[in-house]
Amino acid sequence: MLLHIPEVLSRTELDAVRTELQAAEWIDGRQTVGPQGAGVKQNRQLAETSPLAQRWGEVILQALARHPLYFAAALPLRTVPPLFNRYEGGGHYGFHVDGAVRAQPGGALRTDLSCTLFLAEPDEYDGGELIINDTYGQHEVKLPAGDLVLYPSSSLHCVAPVTRGARVASFFWVQSMVRDDSRRSQLFELDQTIQRLRAQLGDSPDVIALTCHYHNLLRQWAEL
Repeated sequence: MLLHIPEVLSRTELDAVRTELQAAEWIDGRQTVGPQGAGVKQNRQLAETSPLAQRWGEVILQALARHPLYFAAALPLRTVPPLFNRYEGGGHYGFHVDGAVRAQPGGALRTDLSCTLFLAEPDEYDGGELIINDTYGQHEVKLPAGDLVLYPSSSLHCVAPVTRGARVASFFWVQSMVRDDSRRSQLFELDQTIQRLRAQLGDSPDVIALTCHYHNLLRQWAEL
């Protein structure tokens, strides 16, 4: 499932993080990947230990916790603290797949979902599309600042070269309560159907029955 999640950050938050990132100290992004990734990666990132990255990463996680669409789609169990990258002057990241496991202080995390939160407006740079391959073909993603795309970490994907301006984003990975993408997609579609019916019918017997069905499926499939 590939999903566009709008307005993760408020305008105030977005203006503040963009201003602070303008003055940030960026390092070579190849320092955070293995030999295979380093061969196709050309960008800059904030160091994972950067206080700026840690502070704004927490703001992003708090914003996502308030976003019902994100929770319904990701069913997050654990999340890698958000990282930040910058592409400019031809910077790009060739086709690759994200590593299946990320080492974290609290223990290893399985990467079920990848997230990119765009922090630059589309008209501020040329190129820089996030290109994702899945069973339905190839998708190019270039979203407004403050919007996020969520997609399976098993997907082959790349970032196209940036030929004008700078593409700035936050990126991170999620271990979901539901490992299987097809099951997670079914739960999301069922949840969204329940929300629409509840808006029309209130807590009718049919809505309550569907809600029961949703939670029983989640109970069966969740890994905690």
